Amino acid sequence: MAAKDDWQHPYVNIFKQFRVSEWQKASKEGDVSTYTDKTLNSTVFRIKGSVPTESYIQIPKNSHQSLGLTGRYCYFLFKPSPGKSFLIVLDVTAEDGRVVRISISNMFKEFKSTATSLLFPFQCGSEFDWIHETTAKSARQHYGPLALPKVHWTCLMMDLQRTLTIYLNHLYFSHLKSVKLCSYMTVKNMFTSDLLLNPEVSYHDAKQMGMPSSDGTGPMPRDMAFPVPKGHTWHKCYHYIRFPLEEDLNSGIIRKGALKVEATNVPSLFEEEPPSPESQMNSIPELPEVVTEASEDPPVSPHSSPPPFVNDEDELSQHLEEEEVAVSPGEAQKLLPDPILRLRRIIGFGGATTKCALWTLSGDSVVYPCHAIVVSMKIDSNEQRFFVGHTDKVSALAFNGNTTLLASAQAGNYCVVRIWNYLKGNCAAMFRMHAHSVTSLSFSYSGSILCGVGKDSRGKTLVVVWNTANVGNGGEVSMFAKTKVDVDIKTMKFAKFDETRLVSCGHDSVRLWRARKGILRSCPINLGEYRPLDFTDVDFEEGDSPDQQIDDRLLFASTRCGHIFEVDYTRVVIRNVRWLFPVQQQENWTLNKGPAIAINSLSVCSTFCATGSEDGFLRLWPLDFSSVFLEAEHEGPVSLVSVSSDSMQVLAATSSGNLGFLDVSSRGYHTLMRSHTGTVLGFSVDGVRRHLTTASSDGSVRIWSMDSLHQLYDFVSEDRPCSVAFHPSEQIFSCGFSSGVVRVFDISCGKLLAEHNNHRGEVVGLAFSPNGECMYSGASDGSLALYNSCDNDSYVIRTVCGVLARGTGRAPDALTVSSDSRCLAFVGPSEYTITIADALSLEESLRLDVSILDSESTFLDSALKVCFSSASPQHLLVATSANKILWVNTKTGCLLRQVSKVHKHWCSSLAVSQDRRFLVTAGHNSVKVWDYNMQFSLNSQMFIGHSQPISQVSFTPGQDGVVSVGDAIFLWDFLAQPVDLLHTLRLPSQPVAPSALDEMPRDRAPLPLSPPSPLDLSAIEGELNVTGAGSDSRSQPKPPASFLKITEVGDIIKLSTNPQSNDFTGKRMMRPDCYRHFVPRYKNSIRDETAVSPQPGEAGMMLKVVIGYNGNGRGNLVWSPDQGLFAYSCGGVVVVENVNSGHQRHLQGHREEISCLALSSDAQTMASAASKSPNRSIISVWAIQSGACLNTISYHRGAVQSLAFSKDDRYLLSIGDFSDPVVAVWSTTTFQLLSKESVLGPIHDATFSPCVAAQLACVGSRGVYFGVFRGQGQDGDLKLQRVRAPVEVGDVELTALCYHWDSLLFTATNRGHICVWDIKTQSCFMTWEADEGEIGVLLCRGNILLTGGNTHWLRLWEVEAVRRMKPLGKACKQDGRRSVVLKQEIMLDGTTVSAAFDNTMDMGIVGTTMGTLWYIDWSDNSNIRLVSGHKKKVNDLAFQTDETHFATCSEDGSLRVWSIPSNELVVQFQVLNQSCTCVCWSPFPGLQRVRVAAGYSDGTLRIFRLATSEMERKLHPHRVAVTAVQYSANGDVILSGGKNGLIAVSRALDGSTIRVFRDHKAAAITTIQCVREQCKDFGLVGNELWLAASVDRRVSVWAADWFKCKCSLLDWLTLPAPPYSLDDSPPPSLAAFCPTDPSLVIYTGYGIEKELTFYSLSKKRIIKKIALPHWATCFSLSPKSQLIALGSKERVLKLIKWTSGKFQDFLQHSDSLQTCRFSPSGTFLFSVAHDEILLWEVNGL
Repeated sequence: MAAKDDWQHPYVNIFKQFRVSEWQKASKEGDVSTYTDKTLNSTVFRIKGSVPTESYIQIPKNSHQSLGLTGRYCYFLFKPSPGKSFLIVLDVTAEDGRVVRISISNMFKEFKSTATSLLFPFQCGSEFDWIHETTAKSARQHYGPLALPKVHWTCLMMDLQRTLTIYLNHLYFSHLKSVKLCSYMTVKNMFTSDLLLNPEVSYHDAKQMGMPSSDGTGPMPRDMAFPVPKGHTWHKCYHYIRFPLEEDLNSGIIRKGALKVEATNVPSLFEEEPPSPESQMNSIPELPEVVTEASEDPPVSPHSSPPPFVNDEDELSQHLEEEEVAVSPGEAQKLLPDPILRLRRIIGFGGATTKCALWTLSGDSVVYPCHAIVVSMKIDSNEQRFFVGHTDKVSALAFNGNTTLLASAQAGNYCVVRIWNYLKGNCAAMFRMHAHSVTSLSFSYSGSILCGVGKDSRGKTLVVVWNTANVGNGGEVSMFAKTKVDVDIKTMKFAKFDETRLVSCGHDSVRLWRARKGILRSCPINLGEYRPLDFTDVDFEEGDSPDQQIDDRLLFASTRCGHIFEVDYTRVVIRNVRWLFPVQQQENWTLNKGPAIAINSLSVCSTFCATGSEDGFLRLWPLDFSSVFLEAEHEGPVSLVSVSSDSMQVLAATSSGNLGFLDVSSRGYHTLMRSHTGTVLGFSVDGVRRHLTTASSDGSVRIWSMDSLHQLYDFVSEDRPCSVAFHPSEQIFSCGFSSGVVRVFDISCGKLLAEHNNHRGEVVGLAFSPNGECMYSGASDGSLALYNSCDNDSYVIRTVCGVLARGTGRAPDALTVSSDSRCLAFVGPSEYTITIADALSLEESLRLDVSILDSESTFLDSALKVCFSSASPQHLLVATSANKILWVNTKTGCLLRQVSKVHKHWCSSLAVSQDRRFLVTAGHNSVKVWDYNMQFSLNSQMFIGHSQPISQVSFTPGQDGVVSVGDAIFLWDFLAQPVDLLHTLRLPSQPVAPSALDEMPRDRAPLPLSPPSPLDLSAIEGELNVTGAGSDSRSQPKPPASFLKITEVGDIIKLSTNPQSNDFTGKRMMRPDCYRHFVPRYKNSIRDETAVSPQPGEAGMMLKVVIGYNGNGRGNLVWSPDQGLFAYSCGGVVVVENVNSGHQRHLQGHREEISCLALSSDAQTMASAASKSPNRSIISVWAIQSGACLNTISYHRGAVQSLAFSKDDRYLLSIGDFSDPVVAVWSTTTFQLLSKESVLGPIHDATFSPCVAAQLACVGSRGVYFGVFRGQGQDGDLKLQRVRAPVEVGDVELTALCYHWDSLLFTATNRGHICVWDIKTQSCFMTWEADEGEIGVLLCRGNILLTGGNTHWLRLWEVEAVRRMKPLGKACKQDGRRSVVLKQEIMLDGTTVSAAFDNTMDMGIVGTTMGTLWYIDWSDNSNIRLVSGHKKKVNDLAFQTDETHFATCSEDGSLRVWSIPSNELVVQFQVLNQSCTCVCWSPFPGLQRVRVAAGYSDGTLRIFRLATSEMERKLHPHRVAVTAVQYSANGDVILSGGKNGLIAVSRALDGSTIRVFRDHKAAAITTIQCVREQCKDFGLVGNELWLAASVDRRVSVWAADWFKCKCSLLDWLTLPAPPYSLDDSPPPSLAAFCPTDPSLVIYTGYGIEKELTFYSLSKKRIIKKIALPHWATCFSLSPKSQLIALGSKERVLKLIKWTSGKFQDFLQHSDSLQTCRFSPSGTFLFSVAHDEILLWEVNGL
């Protein structure tokens, strides 16, 4: 800090420094007053006024003055006024002298930025929510006056340096110039500081904790602190906001982040929902409205374990400034018993990690994480205890020496560490680690010190040590030491013999640590020749007692290469290194050779060492590692081993989710827990045998015992299971898969009974009728099937199409059958309707539209789930998108009752108890149990524990439990008494007896009918094998392979000598892990080979301009500055452009998108490559001057990855993709293949040497290939020599290369390394890390090297010193960071995929994946956008009426406006996380009046003003995506159509919605068009006509006079069509008025025939038809001639003269067309296919 700025440290009180109260150095305008705030007990300033610019405080007084405050952090202490808006304006000066205005307001809806301004929306707390809820609530008359929200005093901390760096392209902060605070708000003060201050910590607390301020942090100054009332916490009274945070970088929105807790007296994070308006239950028509009040539980002590449930009906809202109201328990009736659920068992292991599992000291229990819950399980009885409190997945666990204290940490950005009293089960302390991820925890033996390892926000390793000595006595946790290091740490452990000593290991590092006097120091162990190695685990040798001398202690460390290091702890030297192999050999192996064991974990006791390895083996070794004396094979890599304290048991965990232990004395292996590795999608319960079957996204279907938690059977398929259902009485279950297949299995014999292929979409529902006679399946394609389940083959009775609502959102329980087996209910045929059908015939008996049930709702309500009431078939429960549950009478369709606000999120599953007294629902990650009759004032209890959204919840058949699945399988005890005991017992004194449905007792688990032999596991596939060393091996033949693998698993697996292979899948070529490898964009269209382009000179239109650049290509850009040549590809067209004039020439001939380009040395010839067919690519060679194609050559089966000309232009080099890795050399004179060479792995890049014509090189997955080509006339000889990547860079892909003169070669990796190779010795002698991600582009000119990759950075390196570093003899590795210099760097908008620079590397052109071409000038470090295109699909395009501009919108949320005729991008409007679906222009001429309206996927319309380049207005007329938008002919109103078929009419002046048309309801609107036409000829009043078309082939035509608010239906067209049977969506319905005769409507769409239909409004009939060869996907009518442009999925753009039927086909697009538009004059035509935009000049036919 400069001396002149010392006065600003540690902070500057701005109000005091500039004497705000005296108004000499500051100014005020409007209503600004002071008063004493009772909460803060200090004087504050109140700013009021309806116009923010008229009531404000400005510091300094004069605008030409400057505050000159250099503090990086600016703190605002203020309180917004309830329901009012406010504005804060900061003028900040950057280092380059630029003044940037930062504006913060709750009036802003979106983040905006320019070069000199930043607008940040402020969205925090109830004061923000109130603004958005006022409009909707005030429209309902039965609501009383709206209560203003409660606001809190807020401390807003803005990091000015980081704000400028992130949002203004690495601009650096200099000082704060001025501040302006505008109404409405109340302000206490503001100050600046270079310290990151914590407002929650006072000076007194900081002094007690020993918190220093020298490390850049500290407590809030006394005169700035907010007082905390006694008995309350800071966060309950105030808000603290830090900006910017990581999660807000993309949105640019200032909002309150997650709770940042440091103290231990804060309630558990595993708590209830925040107070919100509670559920409302309406009974119709007899019952009055019942409203359940919102409430809040009293604070929970951190010293008591919170139960895994929250009763959200018991909340009592408490406010600091309001009088508290006491309510006695007798005044409110509630659901009893309380709690009604008790978590009994969890089936699952892992979540964030499978490397955490601990033994207790007694060895009778195991502690492990299951997502957000820590589970303690007794190994003999499988009894579980739960430690509940974490809000995210648990990532680390640690015990102290006597296992009385348990520490756990959770993953995520807010890493909370909890310390538990293990014996009592309560949380003793909770605190934050301030790390982004916690990977390791370790307790000292006494439990007085805890160490944690994680990563900070910058990716550095963070090590923190806490003092936990007072936790057991109720004391607090304090930080003992903290440090940040650059080394990798995977594991860190305390030494049992010294609580100040620790040891850690990681990549290429083993370090010894010591924590003393608040300082943490470390010492690395010199690995010498044994580097680099990846160390995975470390452990101390067990001694006879903790008093053993340190000199006798050994330290063991394992590596992923199979090494075991023995380290002398005292001398800090390596004593011995052993290399372990599956079969021990006595030969002396050299390092890094041979098939060694990849060790993941080790655990050492006094007699042996246990290792867990990647090959799935748990091995026990003597301490001299001479041989294995016991091993156990698992079905997946062993991620953890741990020896119990008595050394008699070894715990093992696998990455596949299995947990078990090996009994050393008996040599028996016991499986404790198996789990799914993916989300559990659905389940079904066999009530007779108490079996539970689950389907998971990991591809497996498993059957569990609900009593023992053991997995009984395992069915594995490559097809993902989606839904399962048990037969009500037989040992049969059915499973539906994502492919649409339904399979029926018999568990008793392990046989597939039937396989049905009736669906073409994912199976979203499976159900058996309660009597077991029928089975039903529904799919995402809308089909429904009925089966006879009485017979084993379950034959199909009937299949109905189009009756279910499409989509997979209602899986896995989309179907429900009534208890009498007579009715079947489901959502369909649309999302707004419920259908009740006869269960035996599938004939519809009742259809109910749920969207009209609530007449007061402002948006359409859709149905999500349906469920029959168990005891009453006449009750159907429906969960809706409005977060309601409806009770519907299945006979009359009447609404009986409704409950609103069921969950915070929509209800994902619901079920009714067998006695119809209770209802259970799931929403997001919570379960609620309700009183079915809603007779209490508090009708529900909420239970939490899942860390992910719940997929399904249901009662068990006996009503003694509840099952919920999602991240894991939760089994709950249901504590409510049965009906017959309810009147005799008040409280349950003993477990409820099973109901009659449970035919087997619960005290023992049923065994499989065909258990495997206990001594032979050869028939078990994919399961655990345990092998005793020295036993004889016997190979057993595998059972014949089938589609599904069935596994029967016992509880205990004995030793066996028959290890089995688990590989049942064939090898196939996979795309390598690097973006540099080109893969064509997926297309579902096929080109029409019968279409013929017109002859030259006869075409009715000519391609004029190509807009965009294919960012999916690789190396698809060439530039020759000497020749003035600049070419790039867009789709299948090569664009040759003059940079100065912008004039384009087009090389046409490719059918698919072009992958790469190459330019000859003389810039006279160019080669381009693209696919010709699915298994063949074509290379075209072009003459640049004439544009003629010299020849086409073809050899490669896959996509061509790279092209390169030799130095003398005699040869052309081509590379195949990963499916056909072949290097080919061609003659450029005869175009013959001279030589080819196949390589082992994928090749990513290749080039010829610029100095030696015969020399070439390639890079790929297997390393670098040095090649020499010797041409011999019409033949040649290609020799390739492969060299692996240097071990220093690890297992990488070599992605790019370039030559440096004639002796050196630079290569890049997918991990950001640059390797320098000596071409003569073919060895790497230098590496350095040039980027944090993959490098895909390398260029070298002279001594300058250019790198570009997927981190968006383009860097320039000075490599002159590299040539001097080249060794004369054998290459030795050197660190290149000392030899190269980073000269300059520029961040671009996307990943670099191509680049071309001049010979001096001063200027060049770079292409990115965002579809942008940048001109780079290194002399002034500037970049200019040359070509701009959309990255994602272009949804719509529209011309301005005067043809000066056109607009495009895309799925990436961008709306772009382009100028004509320059076709330059004028302005871009970006909306994050939304898709821009449609666009239109206002009909007003002139730049000042013109507007652009765009529709978005969230149902909003945004109106932009082109003159100011700002959003003028935002409308929200739809609740679903907007699919069409159009201004009326006079521009007074905007008509918009939604995906749900509603058409909204909004005023253009104020945005209000004046009318909604529901005539097309339930069918998405595809077209809206308005024309000016007097309607008196049609007998109606109006001055314009408009039409709307929907996907159901209906067209409505209307006459309107919007000024008089009149609109009448003129005509209605419904076009017939057969059922659509293809897999994709049907063609759209398109309609338009004839430009020359508006009484004529032209229509095309899916129908009986492919045709254009001409309908006369005056004659009321079809007057003409034109047959078409393809279904049309888009069309446009020329305003000035009788031309129609029509696009199809077959990639054909057809120009038709509709008066004569003459047409021409144009085949320049590489994908199906989705948009075509004539200009208003008819001179030009735009056509769009995905991101390809082509502009045609129309001449006519």
